[in-house]
Amino acid sequence: MYFELFPTVDYVNFGQTNSKTVTNITKRPAVRQSIKDNLTVFTKHIIRSGETPESIAFDLYGDAELHWIILLTNDIYDRYHQWPMNVNQFQAYVNEKYSDPFATHHFEISQTSGDTTIKIDIGQDDTDHSGATAVTNYQYEQDRQDILRQIKLVDPDNVNQFVSDFSKLMEE
Repeated sequence: MYFELFPTVDYVNFGQTNSKTVTNITKRPAVRQSIKDNLTVFTKHIIRSGETPESIAFDLYGDAELHWIILLTNDIYDRYHQWPMNVNQFQAYVNEKYSDPFATHHFEISQTSGDTTIKIDIGQDDTDHSGATAVTNYQYEQDRQDILRQIKLVDPDNVNQFVSDFSKLMEE
């Protein structure tokens, strides 16, 4: 469904004379930031282990083919690196990446002014900072996955309008 909304172009391979009609995948309108920031259009969602864009689209919109809306609105262009891993993938990834998943990855301290819940990465050496906390390789990767789990979903009441607006953008 997603690529059906894209225009087509005639393409001629180098050294050939016959053209072929192909989908113009270079046309990719972005979702305007003002729309992304509109909380009445979106709901927040925490991706659970094993959920895919297709399963979320099916559960929310009744159509797995609308998964592209989830990816587009969250600026996800690479499902392998921008979508959270399931538990088994994560364990394999951490074990392959690190010889010791529970070794110290870096140290961090709490920000001392403003929002003191914000942590500051101070690198590998904690000798200059009393109260620095060690973050393991495993925890570092888990924190990265937790950030990826936080997405916005187009509210089901607005999905038809979203598809219509996207179709109009693709025709321009």
